[in-house]
Amino acid sequence: MLGILLSQREVKEFEYLLKRELDEILFDLGDDRIDKSVKSAMAVRYRELFSLFKKIASPKDCLQYMITENKYIDKNMK
Repeated sequence: MLGILLSQREVKEFEYLLKRELDEILFDLGDDRIDKSVKSAMAVRYRELFSLFKKIASPKDCLQYMITENKYIDKNMK
């Protein structure tokens, strides 16, 4: 296990970067032109980034980025 010390400003910057990346992945998961295998890899990346996001974000912010399985992942992976 690793630890990291961040100032409040650095936490806000990290949160902002994670939000941007999560938004971008969600947008791409909704794109029908992207291959299913690529979307599968994107879904794995989303889960990893979301687990980081949960550690620093408020529960209210986490609710915005929680995706239901049928919203993007299952629909596009079949």
